[in-house]
Amino acid sequence: MTPSTPDLATESAPVIPLPGSSAFNDGPLRAHNLKLTKVSIVIPVYNEEATIQLLVGLVVKAALPDGVAREIICVNDCSKDGTGKKLDELSKLYPDVEFKISHKPVNEGKGAALRDGFKMAGGEVILIQDADLEYDPRDYVRLLQPIVDDKADVVFGSRFIGEPHRVLYYWHTLGNKFLTWFSNVFTNLNLTDMEVCYKVFRKEVLDRVSIKCNRFGFEPEITAKVAKMRPRLRIYEVGVAYYGRSYEEGKKITWRDGIKAILTIIRFKFMD
Repeated sequence: MTPSTPDLATESAPVIPLPGSSAFNDGPLRAHNLKLTKVSIVIPVYNEEATIQLLVGLVVKAALPDGVAREIICVNDCSKDGTGKKLDELSKLYPDVEFKISHKPVNEGKGAALRDGFKMAGGEVILIQDADLEYDPRDYVRLLQPIVDDKADVVFGSRFIGEPHRVLYYWHTLGNKFLTWFSNVFTNLNLTDMEVCYKVFRKEVLDRVSIKCNRFGFEPEITAKVAKMRPRLRIYEVGVAYYGRSYEEGKKITWRDGIKAILTIIRFKFMD
């Protein structure tokens, strides 16, 4: 018997999805719907006289994706040292950069400072930067790229997926990983670093959020709220470098903030 040869004409051709079908809802086939022209970099500041101008210098020099401008928003949370004066000097040090400086009359905490900064933002995307030197602005391109490529609505950095980091406190690291795990249990996300400073949002996402926590509870609160948003947001995570400070060098967060974070995770699972 002569072996039959396949009839190429009758073999099934690959199925090409039609525009508008569910195959285009995410991934490389998704139609791009964001033209990113400006990123708003929001920096909450409290008693960072020694580092703030150096940090802002790094932010000014940091590369951004092609065609993207920056505005730098600094919210002084009623610092007791010379931070306010250092902030007021920035426009003279960098006359070609767009700055928005706010001085709060009362110290309220990181969450409240960020809430004020978000209201001042004029970019299509908002990036959070701490005022110390623990995080490297050279990571901006990798943080922004998933949004530029229209693959993400929110991007989390992560200190725990392979990038350079300073070796410091074992129990602090363990606490961070526990809080991330605990948050993931309640949000059904698979983040590796919920407490990371570097978080990037499309502005339209933050416009839908009302931040309630005034202090370090901001991190678990915003994570819980973006996880609950519907239609479901596309959340990405990218590795970032981390050069943590010791408490002698000015680190502020303590174990008490960890206890508050646990309560915040539970709170925002069941309420907004």
